Amino acid sequence: MRFVVIALAVAAAAFSSAAMAAKPSPLGPAPASGTGLPAGQCIRSSEIRNHTVGDRNTLLIDVQGKGAYRVTMKGACLAGATSSDPIITRSPPGAPLICKPIDMDVAISIGGFATPCIVDSIVKMSPEEVAALPKKLKP
Repeated sequence: MRFVVIALAVAAAAFSSAAMAAKPSPLGPAPASGTGLPAGQCIRSSEIRNHTVGDRNTLLIDVQGKGAYRVTMKGACLAGATSSDPIITRSPPGAPLICKPIDMDVAISIGGFATPCIVDSIVKMSPEEVAALPKKLKP
């Protein structure tokens, strides 16, 4: 009997994992690793006005007067973070503008502890992409 209960629990866990994996992300596929911003779309960290944690790898930011940007991280540095957790941005030496992933130094403060993130890609979102986001994900 105990084996049957364990087998049912394993099957239920596998089914729920498969169901979660089958659910498409409202963000769509991540941009290619290393993708940066074209000339004229670069931003300054001081221009960031709001952010939303899209998922464990994605930060959505609102940049004053320039629109919304999708910042994808390597690893899962945003796992466990919520949109109300503050982000910490610093200007790396010699990089007043954020154009490429390496130009952005970002961390998220969870419970008072800063978790640094490695930025993998940065892209500007189109107005259509922003409009398609669920309300809770709009930066």
